[in-house]
Amino acid sequence: MRRVVDTNSQDDYALIMETFYPPKTSVSVTELNRYLRTRMEEDAFLQNLWVSGEIYNLSRPSSGHIYFTLKDAAASLRCVIWRSAAVKIRANLRDGMAVEAHGYISVYEQGGQYQLYADAVRPAGEGYLYQEFLRLKDKLEAEGLFAAERKRPKPEYPRRIGIVTSPTGAAIQDIINTLRNRYPLAEVFLAPAAVQGEAAPLEIIAALNLLNQEIKPDIIILGRGGGSLEDLWAFNDERVVRAVAASKTPIITGIGHETDYTLCDFASDLRAPTPTGAAVLATPDIRDMSGTLNQRILNLYNSANNRLSQFLQTYQQQVFRLKKTSPLRRIQNGFQQLDEGEEKLWRAARRSLIFRKTTLDNLTARLQALNPAAVLRRGYAILSQADGTIIHSIEQIKPEDEISAQISDGKILTKVEKIIPEEREKAGYRFDDRK
Repeated sequence: MRRVVDTNSQDDYALIMETFYPPKTSVSVTELNRYLRTRMEEDAFLQNLWVSGEIYNLSRPSSGHIYFTLKDAAASLRCVIWRSAAVKIRANLRDGMAVEAHGYISVYEQGGQYQLYADAVRPAGEGYLYQEFLRLKDKLEAEGLFAAERKRPKPEYPRRIGIVTSPTGAAIQDIINTLRNRYPLAEVFLAPAAVQGEAAPLEIIAALNLLNQEIKPDIIILGRGGGSLEDLWAFNDERVVRAVAASKTPIITGIGHETDYTLCDFASDLRAPTPTGAAVLATPDIRDMSGTLNQRILNLYNSANNRLSQFLQTYQQQVFRLKKTSPLRRIQNGFQQLDEGEEKLWRAARRSLIFRKTTLDNLTARLQALNPAAVLRRGYAILSQADGTIIHSIEQIKPEDEISAQISDGKILTKVEKIIPEEREKAGYRFDDRK
């Protein structure tokens, strides 16, 4: 026979709990938070992401760390920037500012909350340019403009070197000085062009066409100095990228700094980290040109570069593993806990001072109310015998005794003429006689 379970019955409820939720050893809050932190730090997506939102509750304590909340229309996320990363933030962060923050997600174990530990912050506008950058990259890559098989080797000993850059910028001086010091045997041709602004794309294309059709150098250096993503946007223009890919002459790009990448870098035959680096890659060093010795040096350089890349990859893997287990993570969490504790201590101290002052004011008021001088100022007097004994009862005096009356501003000496005992019964109340 099938039994109907009554969930309102204590016995049936206990049976359900034992059946579907068998008892097991519980975990502490610390263990749970540590487990969640470990799981989050094992998630590759959570360890390298950009989060957009508006800054609220921005705080810069004396420790040098930065705390704030990222909010959008429906949710919020607490964020921390450690002092070592905060000093590198170029943006002037303020409440209400729309930004994109880069970092990793982890759990602040003491508070039981997950946070974004940011290492870079940029205004939100740069994010839209970056999305456009990714869209164009995917489009041109699908067309094969970035394919490795279409890239050409640079000439070992170029006789003519073309340069496309601004004639007034620092990049041209760096390139020319490097070429002069390394390889003065080559002829250098500058095709000037704007490298920033609305006119830059068409001027860069015209300069490339001029070199390809009239000068016909052995190698072309396309370069400019560093700047923001917006400053470098001319080198992400689709027309410029296609012109670089279509160039008859091999092109080396040296655009921005080492961490800057543009679509022209992917379309060119070789990318250098800086304009100076492009000049170095385009030429041999005349001091090293000595036949077989030069070839051995080149072989050694390539071998060392490959080994260095392997060592760098191994090093980065070890650094990543060390960060996951480093006591620095606990120290950083301790910094945040210390900042919060300092704030709580100040609030407690202020509350304690206010409470003590209120208590002191109350005691002062009570003392003032009990002050004999205050009583005397209300019209009362203190009677005493000639020897100074305070008179509490008529039994202590008799007629013709000399007594003194202490009032608020002096004493009055007088003599007792008559003693009138107080009536013991008054208004229906009876008081016991006291001797």
